[in-house]
Amino acid sequence: MKISMAEVEHVAHLARLELTPEEKEKFTHQLNDILAFAEKLGAVDTQGIPPTSHVLDLKNVWREDEVYDWLTQDEALANAPAAADGCFQVPRIIEE
Repeated sequence: MKISMAEVEHVAHLARLELTPEEKEKFTHQLNDILAFAEKLGAVDTQGIPPTSHVLDLKNVWREDEVYDWLTQDEALANAPAAADGCFQVPRIIEE
């Protein structure tokens, strides 16, 4: 499969990009190189190779969740410049 200049122009139009003739030529060439590489990858014999999501056999090491005491609501609000109804009060940034 090859990408034509017209297809690059169409995609540029959809993306609302204005490309110079040199850019159109460059992108057409680059996209065709990418497709050629993908075709090479598609030709690789992968029979007997198990599917993987990563080339290394990595496993996540999770720590156990530990419950511990944290600030109470009153302690958290004690250092706030302003609080109202148990919440931090901040300056309005959107005018009505």
